Amino acid sequence: MIKISNIKIPAEISSDRLTSYAASALGLRENDLTLVKILKLSVDSRKKPNVKRVYTAVFKCENEGKLVKRYPKTVSFYTEKKYKFPYSGPAAQNRPVVVGFGPGGIMASLMLTRAGISPIVIERGYDIDTRTSDVASFWSGGELKENSNVQFGEGGAGLFSDGKLTTGINDDRIGYVLSEFVSFGAPEDILYLSKPHIGTDRLKITVKNIRQYLISKGCDIRFGAALTGINTSGGKIVSATVSDSSGTYDIKTDALILALGNSARDTFKMLFDSGLDMEKKPFAIGVRIEHLQKDIDLAQYGDAATLGTLPASDYKLAVHLDSGRSVFTFCVCPGGYVVAAASEKGGVVTNGMSEYMRDNININGGLLVSVTPEDFEGLFGGIEFQESLEKSAFISGGKNYFAPAQKIGDFLNKTPTVSFGKVKPSYTPGVMPCNLWDVLPDFICQAIAEAIPQMEKKIHGFSDPEGVLTAVETRSSCPIRIIRGQDGMASISGIFPCGEGAGYAGGITSASVDGIKAAEQVCKYLGTLTNFISKD
Repeated sequence: MIKISNIKIPAEISSDRLTSYAASALGLRENDLTLVKILKLSVDSRKKPNVKRVYTAVFKCENEGKLVKRYPKTVSFYTEKKYKFPYSGPAAQNRPVVVGFGPGGIMASLMLTRAGISPIVIERGYDIDTRTSDVASFWSGGELKENSNVQFGEGGAGLFSDGKLTTGINDDRIGYVLSEFVSFGAPEDILYLSKPHIGTDRLKITVKNIRQYLISKGCDIRFGAALTGINTSGGKIVSATVSDSSGTYDIKTDALILALGNSARDTFKMLFDSGLDMEKKPFAIGVRIEHLQKDIDLAQYGDAATLGTLPASDYKLAVHLDSGRSVFTFCVCPGGYVVAAASEKGGVVTNGMSEYMRDNININGGLLVSVTPEDFEGLFGGIEFQESLEKSAFISGGKNYFAPAQKIGDFLNKTPTVSFGKVKPSYTPGVMPCNLWDVLPDFICQAIAEAIPQMEKKIHGFSDPEGVLTAVETRSSCPIRIIRGQDGMASISGIFPCGEGAGYAGGITSASVDGIKAAEQVCKYLGTLTNFISKD
């Protein structure tokens, strides 16, 4: 088999012509090539309106060696690499416990289950169906449930997002994660899109299927169960204290995976008081910025945007200011919505969400300002800073979980917004027009005000006066990190922090990969206690 790269197809031409275009580029007839699979698909819009889809794909043909020699820049031999979990063994004397059933916890549980040691999973939130109902009720003006919301529950905070799978890490486990998602119901195109996404609607199905599989294999998943204590002996974990509707009880365990979300603030404080070493880390604070999708499509694709053959466009922007701070876009949701993502009463938090089709009228993204450990005092100073901004947004929004919002033009002019124009805020339950300079710290507002005109130079229309800024985005990353060693363990033996909440990931894919690594490390650790056998 050979891999052919940089196969370019004009945007107006059907993707069914892939083999034809690949053959033409190599001076072959179409029937000389047999398509095996697509490895990557991206959009090249640098020469608007001459926009092209660019493929890398695997083919079979005769005389493959000659083609590799003739076209060394675009043709190479292809051998598929597949990650295999390297451990298997009998059930441990005390089952591992996984805390959190977001991406990290899900993949850690899946790997441990396949290794023959199905864990006990505790998740303070609830199953997808209950959680979806509770979130819908809150978005409609109902009660905020502090353990069943956008942050807490089956699937983690990423469940109510775009299901974005892009990542900055390079790891052989990534392909495995994507393949597993597909096997449980995710769209197959995540295997080759340069910017893969599942969509909230499809992600719910995928996660639910994984959960049902885990239960069928003996995994004990307990929703509405929070970690409220850890118990040690000789510097090692011996049990986890759990509280649920039935009361408080201990689970004996030799290995505890902490796959916490970054909103588990009470859990972080409990773990610190219990002796886990932690440190401050950089994070970011900002707003959601919202435009009409068609305007961004036009800026990104030019006249090709009208063809109807290209995906909803997105963007990734960053500027570095003279002040030393960075302002960047994050979690961009084409054809999506700004959503209420609070997990604590008396606070407003925003996030972005879109479904697989990405067909809403607006596009939104986080517009964030870097915050450093030097900006606040104490280990939990960053969390306290987040909480203070969430409370400020709650008050400015009218104390009913409406979010304070302002048109971009008014924000740049420091003029209060009275009403909105062509870009209608998508945040539910609703927004309160305001002056964000009265809501957010000056250094946040000043950084955003400096960055928007610079970003306009990269994407025409980004500073559209009719665009909307909605506050506040505080949960993009965790302000603290649970310190772990090369063996993956925290300062207490048998405890394995992983994922976003522990400070080691930044999205669904990287958290999933970190969950797999945690499962590997748990097996290595238990191998010193039981008779685990490596497959290698």
